[in-house]
Amino acid sequence: MKHGFSGLLSFFVFTAAITAQTKQDRILGIWMSTENKLMVEVYKVNNSFKAKVLWFNDTDDKSKPYTIRTDEKNPDHSLRNRKLLGLEVLHGLTYNAEEDKWENGRIYDAKSGKTWDASIAITDEHLLKVRGFWHFEFFGETMKFKRI
Repeated sequence: MKHGFSGLLSFFVFTAAITAQTKQDRILGIWMSTENKLMVEVYKVNNSFKAKVLWFNDTDDKSKPYTIRTDEKNPDHSLRNRKLLGLEVLHGLTYNAEEDKWENGRIYDAKSGKTWDASIAITDEHLLKVRGFWHFEFFGETMKFKRI
């Protein structure tokens, strides 16, 4: 009986660990903005979540296709020659299980060259709600993404 109980307890602990892992990893994958203007890949390094640019709509300037555009608005002049394609634009996110959201991240806006605080939540419609803000979440903007 003792082995049966410890085996059952081990099973529940293992199952709880897998469920927690799966829940925080729900944001992993490829996402397209609901406006179909930006595609990113969310990935994980250790316990921190990051995102990089896979594609963006370049119809604003046909003379510069997205494949050759660089980070020309970056405040650090030494980074202005790096390509936007593949650029890490989000880093440092950690999962808060109590709030069921990812927070304490930083998001980079290549259009303005500014970096903001960031959080992510998944909506009831299974959309990724990415919030960039300045110190307080109500001072910011939100983008929504659908899973590809």
